[in-house]
Amino acid sequence: MSAQDSRMLAFSGRVAIVTGAGSGLGRSHALLLASRGAKLVINDLGGAVDGRGGSATAADAVVAEIKAAGGEAVANHDSVSDPAGAARIVQAALDAWGRVDILVNNAGILRDKSFAKMPLEDFDAVLAVHLLGSAYVTHAAWPHMQAANYGRVVMTTSAAGLYGNFGQTNYGAAKLGLVGLMNALKQEGGKNGILINTIAPVAATRMTEPLFPPKLLPHLQPAYISAVVAYLCSESCNATGDIISVGAGYYAKAQIVESEGVFYGAGAEVTPEMIAADWGRITDMGKARAYGAAMEEVAKIFGYFVK
Repeated sequence: MSAQDSRMLAFSGRVAIVTGAGSGLGRSHALLLASRGAKLVINDLGGAVDGRGGSATAADAVVAEIKAAGGEAVANHDSVSDPAGAARIVQAALDAWGRVDILVNNAGILRDKSFAKMPLEDFDAVLAVHLLGSAYVTHAAWPHMQAANYGRVVMTTSAAGLYGNFGQTNYGAAKLGLVGLMNALKQEGGKNGILINTIAPVAATRMTEPLFPPKLLPHLQPAYISAVVAYLCSESCNATGDIISVGAGYYAKAQIVESEGVFYGAGAEVTPEMIAADWGRITDMGKARAYGAAMEEVAKIFGYFVK
């Protein structure tokens, strides 16, 4: 990267919150942002991978690491799944520096089981951290970003949410829910300069290491993920509503798209047999397109009546 590019992607004067930043991806994101001048709130409950327990050690260690490198950071040990705790995470930034510019929603837990064997408390717990926790912290930060007419928010989804994975119904539901949250917030944030994007990372962390073959782990470095997170958090980024798949040096955009479809005509009597006969045309993705907002998709349907 050139010196000019490095200056352009600096974060001097910016205040960032990274949730789940005591280890893994969150720690990597926080260290990169801090190294480029951002002031950091390091949030981490310090619990186990399943969310149970808690310790201040993880967040405090990352704060110490940032300060030792000459940066500024404060620790927060609240759970994102508690609305009051989420508010305290944001308040920590306001108390220390009077603003919040960047929010990286990274905190997460795993409680994997096949759906038939999954206790509902495990389903609820995973949604509470990934989906509701991201919503709670974003909701607490949102009015401050609106007042400043500036904000960068990054959500963390997963291939398990975008495409499905056995034994992760709770995790997959939460992760795809974050895409829906982003899609609505991109409509509301734009007028106040708040951009929101989502990453779908593949990296070796304490949550994922047991899932990957050992020979792949050296290639799944969190730094690959943090590079795109830093870009999405920067003033240089003008994107909003994007889903970026990233891992092992691979970067790609993922989208929800809709086929061209079949229109039978206003007032047509449609039968199940007609659907069966046209199933191939209905599901043909050869001319699929993405939509920027729900009403664009609805307008497509209404458009058939005025052709």
